[in-house]
Amino acid sequence: MLDLLIKSGLVMDGTGNQGYPAAVGVEGETVRILRRDVSSVQAAKTIDATGMVVCPGFIDMHAHSGLMALHQPRHEPKVRQGVTTELIGVDGISYAPLPTPEDFDSLLLLNAGLDGSPPLPRRWSTVAEYLSLFDDRVACNFAYLIGNSALRISTMGWDDRRPTGEELETMRSLVRQGMEEGAFGISTGLTYPPGGYADTSELVELSREVARLGGIYVTHVRYTLGDQFLDPYREAIEIGRQSGVAVHISHLHNPRPGGARRLLALVDDALLEGLDVTYDSYSYPYSSSRMEAVLPDWAHDGGPDRLLELMRSPEGRRRMAESLTVRAPSWDAVLVTNFSRPHNQRWDGKSLAAIAEGLGKSIIDTLCDLLLEEEMRLSYVILGGNPLNIREFFRHPAHMVGSDALLFGDHVNPRSYGCFPLVLGDFVREEQVLELAQAIRKMTSFPAQRLGLHDRGILRDGMKADIVVFDPRTVRANATLAEPCRYPDGIEYVVVNGKTVVEKGQHTGRLPGRALRYSAGGR
Repeated sequence: MLDLLIKSGLVMDGTGNQGYPAAVGVEGETVRILRRDVSSVQAAKTIDATGMVVCPGFIDMHAHSGLMALHQPRHEPKVRQGVTTELIGVDGISYAPLPTPEDFDSLLLLNAGLDGSPPLPRRWSTVAEYLSLFDDRVACNFAYLIGNSALRISTMGWDDRRPTGEELETMRSLVRQGMEEGAFGISTGLTYPPGGYADTSELVELSREVARLGGIYVTHVRYTLGDQFLDPYREAIEIGRQSGVAVHISHLHNPRPGGARRLLALVDDALLEGLDVTYDSYSYPYSSSRMEAVLPDWAHDGGPDRLLELMRSPEGRRRMAESLTVRAPSWDAVLVTNFSRPHNQRWDGKSLAAIAEGLGKSIIDTLCDLLLEEEMRLSYVILGGNPLNIREFFRHPAHMVGSDALLFGDHVNPRSYGCFPLVLGDFVREEQVLELAQAIRKMTSFPAQRLGLHDRGILRDGMKADIVVFDPRTVRANATLAEPCRYPDGIEYVVVNGKTVVEKGQHTGRLPGRALRYSAGGR
């Protein structure tokens, strides 16, 4: 007897091939494709998928869920989009290895506006200890990257300097150990200190170790480099060229008219050269990050304690104001989110300029006062993408989908609740930017291939039973900038490791997810 039978649907297997009528059976955690009459097949549970698409579970290639999923393991904003696996530890910011409790707490504080600062079940120091916290305690699966900020903090502290030869070798050994314990490679966030203090040569050396083990280099590029347009991506490609590592560029986007064409020409040239380069992007035109990220890099030299001193000091504020740069057309376009103090909640979702005017303070005083009061937990949302460029990025064959979703607060970026359904509803059905089979491949088999997940991402006999059943006629994202925390329509069933996590659009409460551990021999 099957544990689950999904019948009468259109199976789209994730490879990019067109769909075909068949039933999908689940035995334990394993898929069976049944092309024959299944009227006599017995199953503990049967789903009638008439008029619906049955496909592999979606894989989010850029997720900030590594802490919040431990606190809110139902993970509803993501699994109700059809996401069954997420890549965490992105942007160079990860929480293992971190050998001292002091450094762990300091990184939590610095990054509270990006990954949140929820209560955690316990502290950990190694990759193995961290990954063990996910097994059968969360609603979806997680693949992990080691952030280069964690490597630097563990080895050389928080200072803006080059590593010694001995320190560089220590970081290489931490990469080896972390990948042996299950990490899929390393990530960088080259606008986030202290990882952003790493120069190209340091990253090449770390990437050589990753390449030797068959892993992946995932990069949030150095946006301030050179022309601040093409040069940041040239550095990413050069790291791949010199080290031999597989390069994956995070959240590729650009607001300039025609910017996608020029950036994609870099990708195409790299591919023609024989380099291994892919990228992800999100479907909404809004960007987000931790609010603290607008403060200048030099202010972070020495770590969070030094940054807090500067933020409390009139002289420090004066110096920071001189090099403060807005990441939007103006401060009026920077929406501040995630206030927790009752007296500040009136500002949630308001622009920084409006808050400063309401408080009667300068921008720098408003920033520092609020970050200190809110213990660094603030985030921002801006219009950071060009809708035409976004669609060009999605059409390219090297593209896959990453939500870059923050998962806390009432005014999150709407991509946190709608990134994947927006692709299926708007990009596929309404606009025909992509064919459905192509879009599903970008969200399933292609990211699985990139990560080396050989038993996921395709519906085929013997594969793991991560499955989505959706209605292609009604699927749509409901999350908007004004109402970002709205779940989508049309994602009817989500199965993770053979267990039904979403049924008729509602969460079942099951937590069958786990950490997926990298195996160098299997990649």
